[in-house]
Amino acid sequence: MAEKSNWLRELKVGVVGLGYVGLPLAVAFGKVRPTVGFDVDKRRVDQLLSGLDETGQISDSDLACSEKLSLTSNPEELDSSNCYIVTVPTPIDEFNLPDLTYLHAASQIVGRYLKDGDIVIYESTVYPGCTEEDCVPVLEEASGLCYAKNAGNAGVQGIFHVGYSPERINPGDKSRKLHQIVKITSGSSPEVAKIVDDLYCEIISAGTYSAESIVVAEAAKVIENTQRDLNIALINEVAVICNKLNIDTEAVLKAAETKWNFQSFRPGLVGGHCIGVDPYYLTYKAQQVGYEPEVMLAGRKTNDSMGHYVANCLIERMQRENIKIEKSKILILGVTFKENCNDCRNSKVFDVIDSLLKRGCLIDICDPWVSDGAISLGGEAYQIEDPHVGEYDAIVLAVSHQEFKEWGAAKIRSFGRRKSVIYDLKYLLRPAESSMRL
Repeated sequence: MAEKSNWLRELKVGVVGLGYVGLPLAVAFGKVRPTVGFDVDKRRVDQLLSGLDETGQISDSDLACSEKLSLTSNPEELDSSNCYIVTVPTPIDEFNLPDLTYLHAASQIVGRYLKDGDIVIYESTVYPGCTEEDCVPVLEEASGLCYAKNAGNAGVQGIFHVGYSPERINPGDKSRKLHQIVKITSGSSPEVAKIVDDLYCEIISAGTYSAESIVVAEAAKVIENTQRDLNIALINEVAVICNKLNIDTEAVLKAAETKWNFQSFRPGLVGGHCIGVDPYYLTYKAQQVGYEPEVMLAGRKTNDSMGHYVANCLIERMQRENIKIEKSKILILGVTFKENCNDCRNSKVFDVIDSLLKRGCLIDICDPWVSDGAISLGGEAYQIEDPHVGEYDAIVLAVSHQEFKEWGAAKIRSFGRRKSVIYDLKYLLRPAESSMRL
């Protein structure tokens, strides 16, 4: 192996944002080089310093083994860094438009401590062009330095460089941790791209892929989840058709899977911070340049409507069973956006609950991954309940947590009244063991 450049050897990492993405990254770098992990949430930092990661991404032992990592909510401690990695959320607003509030705030913080020759790497999901068009100007204004690509020969006082390496964290997935997932890297010049790639190679055993440019890396990230969103939208539409034809969707998919090139997806509620959000970043940029995307927005419309569709199907089945809807008791099993994690961000299970509440139903929520009072409905903290035997008019299996799989059909059925409906959205039960499936 060739000797590392002095530039790479001297990099001191500052990770801005210690959530699902930033914390594993900070811990990984803290094992190999000096690293500062910063978050504006002092409560979050204090918990981590006590050895507790409430996201469940990092164990106590992992935190303890990261001997070169320091954690702080004081931004001034970022001043010792010369390579900043921004890992803050990039959500959408009520109009499904990109919300760059956190990204701009993080860029302003980093900009205050930028020094001549420093590198800023963004991992947050953005639309193609966002890093250089939206973030770089914030860095320039806050730092008084010039982006190296803009410097020319104007005799500027100092310059900084930029890279982009999109996150691919999969919350709750113990088989694909940070170091096991191939990392896309990029930089604002060939030299910077090489430094960024070499830096990530220190912590990513699965390898890296150096993209041709920052904008290519940005585009690659948003299409990863857009493709998955569209595939699920197709299967969701298939499920709606199968339901109207009284055909079991799972049986159809299993039969189709016998063909060698059939891609296996299942219908469901598409939420979370990636699949349900990223396509809107790409469609926003497409509209900016004068193209009106149709396929992607159609997929989003389908997936965004599934929560209300599920609620309506449940209501219709309850009515056929002569179950009074007003003040009926319904048990929701699982509210996180996916199985075996505690992340409730953008969970479409709440769309189901909202629709049922508007019909006058009474809702109990059971989720072993969510702490009591951690979620709110109608602006008020909602209690996580232990299910009561024989109490519910309907039970919705919304998330396939391992705990629910271990319960089995008999225990789940025991929570229902003599005449009740069991709606299995995740195919946890055999067809005969539930009243209806998605």
